[in-house]
Amino acid sequence: MGLLLWLVFGACVGGVAKWFLPGRLPDGWLITIGLGVVGSFAGGLPFGGHPAGWIASVIGACACLFAYSIWSQDR
Repeated sequence: MGLLLWLVFGACVGGVAKWFLPGRLPDGWLITIGLGVVGSFAGGLPFGGHPAGWIASVIGACACLFAYSIWSQDR
């Protein structure tokens, strides 16, 4: 059950992060969920490595999406 909640949370956070970032970003719901979950942990690093709340999770997911978009353009 916990994994399902993380996937739903990651999808929501990733979707909000895509909405905030301008321009064309890599599409795909698996990438959105994965980067949303990674962004949640990245946003929580300043707080002792614990999963962050909504705001820090969205900021972390925006950073992850931005880095992924730069990396995917170089391939």
